[in-house]
Amino acid sequence: MTGLVPPPADAPVILVADDVPANVELLFDQLHVLGFRAIAASDGPSALKTCFEEMPDLCILDVSMPAGDLGVDDRSAGFEVCRRIKRDPRTARIPVIFVTALNDTTDRVKAIEAGGDDFLTKPHNRLVLGARVRSLLKLKAATDALEESLRKQKELEKVRDDLMKMIVHDLKSPLTSIIGAMEMLMDGDFGVLATNQRTALGEAEARAEDLLALIEDLLEVARLENTSMSLHLAPTAPGALLTEVRHEWEIRSQQEGARVTVEVTDDAPVINADQPLLKRVFGNLVQNALTHSSRAVTITLGARKENDGTLFTVADDGVGIPPEYHDIIFRKFEQVKTPHIPRVRSSGLGLAFCKLVVEAHGGRIWVKSGRDMVGSAFHFWLPVKPPSTTVALS
Repeated sequence: MTGLVPPPADAPVILVADDVPANVELLFDQLHVLGFRAIAASDGPSALKTCFEEMPDLCILDVSMPAGDLGVDDRSAGFEVCRRIKRDPRTARIPVIFVTALNDTTDRVKAIEAGGDDFLTKPHNRLVLGARVRSLLKLKAATDALEESLRKQKELEKVRDDLMKMIVHDLKSPLTSIIGAMEMLMDGDFGVLATNQRTALGEAEARAEDLLALIEDLLEVARLENTSMSLHLAPTAPGALLTEVRHEWEIRSQQEGARVTVEVTDDAPVINADQPLLKRVFGNLVQNALTHSSRAVTITLGARKENDGTLFTVADDGVGIPPEYHDIIFRKFEQVKTPHIPRVRSSGLGLAFCKLVVEAHGGRIWVKSGRDMVGSAFHFWLPVKPPSTTVALS
């Protein structure tokens, strides 16, 4: 090696794997001039060993070098080293540059198939080598930063979820006792109530029931995400199902001044589905339509044949949902924040639950809004028969 001033201790480390000492020395000198530190390996097995032990920032591999016990011929040793580096999660993001005297198109294809990030032909230009190395190191740094950001986000989400589970478990028991005491008061067990007292107590009981429903939603979503969902399938006629849903929401819709209609085409096929879960899906969607509008709405429950299944729709003529929210509203705790939609009590879990149920049936769910943000239509497609009756949920 020439007597060059060594790079700083925090400089990126480059692994150079080549069985020709003169080639290694040349690359070392060039990398030192470019401000990088370098470590060497003289064959395939030592290149892998050094890579796993030292975790370099980048690898420069010769294609032809002793393969040792890698199970390939010497002419393909570099490709095999690259494949194993990219296959291991610990080293998969380390960039690999092939520097070789081979200049055949087939070799370039093999380099790409092995997972190589770049390919230089000997004799190479030092400036070109430096540009390629710096470019790949910048890309690796950006990828590492993104990976670290995602890891921290997952940790924060787990902390939030664990805290949520602890809180809701602690809240459910005393809240149930409060509701029980309110019911006893309403029933006159502690004396006759005046009209205004009964009205105020009834409102308080209704809000307590809302809070208990929110807690149940939290517990249900947490349970589903941590376990698997078992579907209790039964033949389900879309027309009969939607008629039942309309009947169950008849009183509530009348209270809100809303109108619920059913539109089912004759070709809508009977599907195998978990009816109680589907009713809860429709319940969440109808509830959203009723509460997220400042005026009485018309809600249309629809079903028609599409491909090998049934497309269900819950549409309303109320306030639309901005396009930027069409995906995120199906995530936990996400809600639409816009001055055009009134503030309502919401856990942000109803649509997350709908998504879990629909996907457990092998379907998918999405939303569309009308022109000028008037009306929304939630669509979900279900196959005639779900792929499984027990679905692992992540």
